[in-house]
Amino acid sequence: DRVVFAPRGRASQMNAGAKDTPYSQAYALLFLHADTELPDNASALIAQALKQHAWGRFDVQLDSPSLVLRVVSWAMNFRSRIMSIATGDQGIFMRTSIFQQIGGFPAQALMEDIEISSRLKSEAKPACLRHKVLTSARRWEQHGVLQTAFLMWKLRLAYFLGAQPDTLAKAYGYKAGPQQSYADLAILAKAPLPGLAKTRLIPLLGAAGAGRAQRAFLLQTIRAAKQSKLGTVTLWCTPTTQHVHFRAMKRVFEIHTQQQPLADLGARMQLAFEAHFAKEPIRPLLLMGTDCPLLSPGHLQEAAQSLQSHDVVLIPAEDGGYVLIGMRKPITIVFENIDWSTDKVMQQTRHLLRRAGVTWQELPTLWDIDEPADWLRFQKLKGTP
Repeated sequence: DRVVFAPRGRASQMNAGAKDTPYSQAYALLFLHADTELPDNASALIAQALKQHAWGRFDVQLDSPSLVLRVVSWAMNFRSRIMSIATGDQGIFMRTSIFQQIGGFPAQALMEDIEISSRLKSEAKPACLRHKVLTSARRWEQHGVLQTAFLMWKLRLAYFLGAQPDTLAKAYGYKAGPQQSYADLAILAKAPLPGLAKTRLIPLLGAAGAGRAQRAFLLQTIRAAKQSKLGTVTLWCTPTTQHVHFRAMKRVFEIHTQQQPLADLGARMQLAFEAHFAKEPIRPLLLMGTDCPLLSPGHLQEAAQSLQSHDVVLIPAEDGGYVLIGMRKPITIVFENIDWSTDKVMQQTRHLLRRAGVTWQELPTLWDIDEPADWLRFQKLKGTP
């Protein structure tokens, strides 16, 4: 299982999900909305259907006891069967080969399911399974059955007559997403060497195990940074950029590498910000370590968004430090006279920010994995025995 970050919009999200899996590893793709539940034997039903068809969909049932909405469900399935057009609520599935052949979902704000069905049916007739997926009736219940049915038919007719999907999306009720944020990202990282990395985990995992944990944390952090699609990613390396793992990360993820200086943590972070703003004076920078594998693309996007209205953004850590700091201009005072690796870091940083007279925002607190108890907590969170 993987979580993939993508720009807002169902077409964008579904294409990103499909392309995140190497096509050679997937015979078939299923596109499922978050408010739709599959029947228990869905995998077997899809596999059987794709022996005879290149694509298909399930019948749909709205999750309401209302007789009117049961009629609506029947009408949706009948129309789909007659026209060979599927809606996203029906759980569209297809062979990976035909998804590649038609170029995936069209890049449009609405009617992406109608458009991809039209492209698919020009290639092959769909499998219309009578087994039902259960989908949410909330829109019908909130806005009224007749009003919702009329709106959907009106939008479909307008689409077939050539109306633009962006215009239809506004009529459907979609709101514009937040303005795209941009920021470069810097990651402070130790090479995953036994005895150098995650030393406080050695009593529990051994030196080699602690090194493997560091390697996994580093990989997760780089993936989150790349999937955030915010900007350039730079890996600040210690003890050397020439370590085999850093060279591999640079090649695989196409990121930059820089050598960390021999100095305390504050001086190293200060250098990263100074080097960035010397090259990119108006582009924000987010700086993080590799100790928080919970840090996700969404956290990074939210941090970048906050820098549109604040000078500094921080994600505090439960141990009194922080797992991320971002700036839209250089404010190096925040790294001076800090008792690093203590529970005073966040408190002292706030004091320095007030002294500097800058604005800052703190996002919800996360936690690092430093001690054996943190490791066990993380394993429990993942469901690892």
